[in-house]
Amino acid sequence: MSPRRLSASPPPLAARQPALTGAEATVAEAVELYHRTYTTVLRSTGETRLRVLEASHRAMGSSLHGLANSPEPDLGAFLYAVRRLPASVMTAQRVVMAQSAEVFAKAGLHLRDWSEASAPGRRRRWYDDGHGTLAVLIASASDVDDLVPTLVAFQIEWNKLRAALDGAPGALADPTSERLARSAGGREDDWTQLREVWGESFTDGLELITRRRMALRVRLFGGSQVGYARVTRRWWQQVTGTMRSQSLLDRPIYFVSSNSHSLANLLTGIAREHEGELVAMVERDGPEDLRQELQRFGAGLAEGDWNNFLYYASRIHTGSIATDERGRPRREERARGVFGVASRTALDVAAQVIPLDRLDPAGFDPRLGKVDAARLRGSPAVIVNIDYPLGLAAYNILREVAETAAELRGVYVLGKAATLNADVGDVMIPSAVHDEHSGCTYWLDNAFTVADIAPHLRFGSGLDNQRAVSVKGTFLQNRGYLDFYYREAFTVVEMEAGPYCNAIYEMSEPSRHPIDEPVSFAKLPIDFGVIHYASDTPLTQARTLGARGLSYFGMDSTYAASVAILRRILRREGALAAPASCDEPAARAELEQTG
Repeated sequence: MSPRRLSASPPPLAARQPALTGAEATVAEAVELYHRTYTTVLRSTGETRLRVLEASHRAMGSSLHGLANSPEPDLGAFLYAVRRLPASVMTAQRVVMAQSAEVFAKAGLHLRDWSEASAPGRRRRWYDDGHGTLAVLIASASDVDDLVPTLVAFQIEWNKLRAALDGAPGALADPTSERLARSAGGREDDWTQLREVWGESFTDGLELITRRRMALRVRLFGGSQVGYARVTRRWWQQVTGTMRSQSLLDRPIYFVSSNSHSLANLLTGIAREHEGELVAMVERDGPEDLRQELQRFGAGLAEGDWNNFLYYASRIHTGSIATDERGRPRREERARGVFGVASRTALDVAAQVIPLDRLDPAGFDPRLGKVDAARLRGSPAVIVNIDYPLGLAAYNILREVAETAAELRGVYVLGKAATLNADVGDVMIPSAVHDEHSGCTYWLDNAFTVADIAPHLRFGSGLDNQRAVSVKGTFLQNRGYLDFYYREAFTVVEMEAGPYCNAIYEMSEPSRHPIDEPVSFAKLPIDFGVIHYASDTPLTQARTLGARGLSYFGMDSTYAASVAILRRILRREGALAAPASCDEPAARAELEQTG
């Protein structure tokens, strides 16, 4: 059956669109004004001084940048920006954006002669000419909505810190976190976090702030929808190239948008095979919190899952191995049926191709349950797992996949989100998704419930029947904006589910997705599930995982959700022999329905 548009007659209360009051409309208009301001100035064929956007950025009152309009430094916002920008932005004079190297070349900027740069908190391709110009490849309009406010926030806070440090000349003589917080403002813990991000360059960074006033210029080359579609097609051709080389092109597909590590870890058993090596690495070189957790496991006092501990240690180990050994993890995964595909396009999204009939159940994580090896070998299905994209890139990707896949059996989305009613590490399962890009509200028959997640959560809680809103950007929200959605019972704030819903609508209908309408996804031709784990709590605290990074304890919710996704796929392929425990009546009931 196709999705049903609910606007032909007055919808029931539960299916109505979110409605703004007069005061809330004014608050929302401040966000929209900022969005219109930078999208229109970027149409210019010349460079724009970033300072022209500062007034509308401040007036928006972003919840992520609460002190934007105050002389007091907002180190939380500064940390968020620092993690999403390359270090060379500290000395840059201008930032230019385009969809491909060819577009830059037409403008006389040949990236092959530039050095590559990267940021720790956002997958995006940066290039530095060494003379004050940074170039960045963008894959969708959401990249612009993410990047421009981040640059503005960075510049505002840089210049505020410059003024604060100028007024505290003695702070740089002994730049301890306590002294900096006392003399220049900000929280002591935030200065500690900044020191960790900048590492040995911390003092040099502070001195550079005192010497230089930030005055960036920006320019966008191109930015057309056709260009974004071309970028996506080039990316997908790399994935289908791997599928073609493995004779998998005509196989049915389960599309999963999650991350580049959890499914592989759950299916290959590589981390468990290297258990001794990983434990020794943690004991010798691991971070203090991980060594303490290892001691708790040894004493039988740890609350977490041992396999999650190994998976986290494996990530640290992979990032620390010598350059000539970097290919070893991928070779080990390929030998066990997981084929990684690295992106070489502006769409910096890694992918994995996982044919079910080439997996060995002996290596599966025990949480997946008892697997019928014969049925698994007889399944023609392939999992295509992608490292979840940003915003509208999700729509472009799923559209491209659906257009070329022989058969799409399921779409499962796992991503991080802000929560307005839960805590960091909790898992939220929405029954409705409001998309700010299209204005549509999608009412879901979500493939997942709390019963799928709860047995594997050690630290967090599971909440289903939630409502999610897909926003245009992380900075493009303010307190009044969040209060409005909370009043309408939309408690999950994220960026990808709405664009995915728009694409799924177009997979089932002859027309493009509607605008500003409620849509029922009660019956779909494919299996569809959405799971979010909470990384931010913007209504109750000013600190986020976006500023700090996901800790070991964040693995709990990630892997509980990943287990649910894989168990769903295995059940649908008839390969899951039985529920993991006779104490799971909900899982048994679902097995009867989906098996």
